[in-house]
Amino acid sequence: MRFEGTDNYVATHDLMLAVNAAITLERPLLIKGEPGTGKTMLALEVAKALKRPLYEWHIKSTTKAQHGLYEYDAVSRLRDSQLGDEKVKDISNYIIQGMLWKAFESPEHSVLLIDEVDKADIEFPNDLLRELDRMEFYVYETQKLVKATTRPLVIITSNNEKELPDAFLRRCFFHYIRFPDRETMTQIVDVHFPDIKKILLNQALNAFFEIRDVPGLKKKPSTSELLDWLKLLVAEDISPEALHSQDQHKIIPPLHGALLKNEQDVHLFERLVFMSRKK
Repeated sequence: MRFEGTDNYVATHDLMLAVNAAITLERPLLIKGEPGTGKTMLALEVAKALKRPLYEWHIKSTTKAQHGLYEYDAVSRLRDSQLGDEKVKDISNYIIQGMLWKAFESPEHSVLLIDEVDKADIEFPNDLLRELDRMEFYVYETQKLVKATTRPLVIITSNNEKELPDAFLRRCFFHYIRFPDRETMTQIVDVHFPDIKKILLNQALNAFFEIRDVPGLKKKPSTSELLDWLKLLVAEDISPEALHSQDQHKIIPPLHGALLKNEQDVHLFERLVFMSRKK
């Protein structure tokens, strides 16, 4: 089966090619891009489009590779042994399956999302090399080999916060989601707000891309933040004219808190717009 986008997700031609290449090569698909460009949503939509079960492993700074395989709950076993519980005789009762284990044992082809891999320790990707290569791992406590019955499509996302090891990169098919241009962004908005007034959308996109083009912003607004802003504009029935007012006392767009997330960026935008109007 091939991925050709969905009604709820606007995928570019290059992105569809990347997903299908990873399926053909049976290699993990490494997706990078700005936060809010739909990297995590891609895995959900691929699973839906291909009618595959989805296993989500969201990485934190404290996550270890072992957590994705399994965990041995020694504390519960000790407590049960003190209570005289019979199940302590079978150690498998205290083995907690991780997302890789669940995906490996899925009776049908699945999609495994390893989300924000760059949040973990630098050794985290290297610790998964063998498991992702061979699609198997060993459970030492039960002396059991867990081997994938059907090879899952592995989608790995990264916000580029850390450099990933070369050995890990070599095993992946890589794709960078570029920030959508105005035409693609219009298509994305149309999926979420099909009835939005064209004049409001046009003015909102003008304001949005004007903010993104401000040099020196600490955090540029993302696609998801634009969608939040549009939802507020529609809910509050903000007029298109209010988004590009020439009033010197209304330099910044209404409800800008959905787009600009710190005071430095707000002050920078206000200052630049004021200077441009003064000229």
